[in-house]
Amino acid sequence: MEIAALRNDDPTWFPPLEAAICADGVDGLLAAGGDLSSERLLGAYRNAIFPWYDEQGPILWWSPDPRAVIFADAIYVSKSMARLIRRQTFRVTWNQAFEQVVRQCAMPRNGNPGTWILPEMIQAYQQLHLSGHAQSCEIWSGEELVGGIYGVTIGNVFCGESMFHRQANASKLALISVAQSGQFDVIDCQFPSEHLLSMGAEMISRDTFVGLVKSAMDK
Repeated sequence: MEIAALRNDDPTWFPPLEAAICADGVDGLLAAGGDLSSERLLGAYRNAIFPWYDEQGPILWWSPDPRAVIFADAIYVSKSMARLIRRQTFRVTWNQAFEQVVRQCAMPRNGNPGTWILPEMIQAYQQLHLSGHAQSCEIWSGEELVGGIYGVTIGNVFCGESMFHRQANASKLALISVAQSGQFDVIDCQFPSEHLLSMGAEMISRDTFVGLVKSAMDK
């Protein structure tokens, strides 16, 4: 089954979410092409869609069903993490080093030299940040950036894009800090992973997630 090609003359148009297909064993591929303009990206996130692709092909747009999310009041904080937070081992800041966080997330990891956070994506999300639509949470050890997370914000929904750590538990602390910030009720995790599931992620239907995003926009 072919997927829709996005029209360059209308950066807000996307096909119906029900048109998403499974590609290479991954559910939710909806469309290809277009660009990473702020208008198109915001239109995507406001309709439960996000870009994910590599340097080998066009921009791909996804909306999986079911969707992995963490409800802020259900974030799992282990006893060891609670002790770490009480000891204030790390310093937590917001939006002090957005581009640094994104670039750290783009670094190769686990022996894989590739990355899906390409230079044009770094630039695109930096523009969203400058316009107030993307945030980062940074974790510091002294003056060293050792962890962080960034994402697009739609009202009380934090659409998490990626996180990193250079010291143990730093990315966990970033995720917990987002959940406990009081800004967000829902953290969109997009696809599940063992790590996210261990932190309290659960699977909800795409329709349910769409409803959460629409409610966030209404507020």
